[in-house]
Amino acid sequence: MSTDETRRKRILYRATHRGTHENDILIGGFVAARLSVFTPDELDALEEVMELPDSDLADWLTGRRPIPSDKDSPMLRRIKDAGGK
Repeated sequence: MSTDETRRKRILYRATHRGTHENDILIGGFVAARLSVFTPDELDALEEVMELPDSDLADWLTGRRPIPSDKDSPMLRRIKDAGGK
């Protein structure tokens, strides 16, 4: 298995096993649908998003709270806009 394949499998696992069902759906659904076409830079951005606390991610992705400017990123916006699709 290549390093790239291993990385993608690790990212998919992390995206679908977040610790909360809500984030598993929101983040996992987004990642599962796009993982095969993400560039290395997009994978880096995705990993940065997945380092953020689950409770904050859930609030930001569902719109319960606005995304703070210091945490806002194009990848986080893509996930939010996709709504788990």
